[in-house]
Amino acid sequence: MSFTFTDLVQLYEKKKEDYGIDTYRHISEILKEAKVLHKKYFMTLDKIDHEQSWRAFKGKNLEKLLVHILTDEVHDLGLKISSGNILERTSSSQLDKILDRVKRNLLVDYGEFGMHLPDVDLIIFDPFDGYVLAVVSIKVTLRERIAQTGYWKLKLSAAPVTKDIKVYFITPDEDGTLSIKKPTKKARAIVENDIDGSYIMSEINIEESNHVKKFDKFISDIKIISEARSNINSK
Repeated sequence: MSFTFTDLVQLYEKKKEDYGIDTYRHISEILKEAKVLHKKYFMTLDKIDHEQSWRAFKGKNLEKLLVHILTDEVHDLGLKISSGNILERTSSSQLDKILDRVKRNLLVDYGEFGMHLPDVDLIIFDPFDGYVLAVVSIKVTLRERIAQTGYWKLKLSAAPVTKDIKVYFITPDEDGTLSIKKPTKKARAIVENDIDGSYIMSEINIEESNHVKKFDKFISDIKIISEARSNINSK
């Protein structure tokens, strides 16, 4: 029997019996247990490199797990969450009215080269008017992806329609690239200067700042920007 995404979700739901709505705080613990179960299946295949297989599995399913984890929390704030792939792969004529607005509210203008969506994994938006509050990039390790995220923050900031969209990054940071503030590695410098925040799904000790935090702070920060928008609209 294989270890699938469904098994990963079941593991998360089992933890939910113990931790309730705070289960997302324990994502690192869940991934560690999932790795053991994945390896148990892997060893029955008489193959050698489990680490490579696990990295591929986690990279493929991390985004889907985060959607599962965050959906209820985001909904409790009166917001919705969508995969960036849905907007990228679906024409406006096939999207519902709100998702079509979300897509239009995210487009980056390249002048004569057309309008294009930023490369993001998750989009958090208001389900009533399609207003985009935040976009999220997700990666197991940072490498060049964090620089790409910084690029999209700069592009979104350049236009009146998209300038207020928060750009976030979520990662297990298995290489420990973000954990130490000084001496500062390049990726941490990019996070501190060029994007709105990065959230680390790990139990390792990290030197937190306004831009680098543990994953359990993510929903709190989304709540803050949601309330800020509500206060502006109520004036």
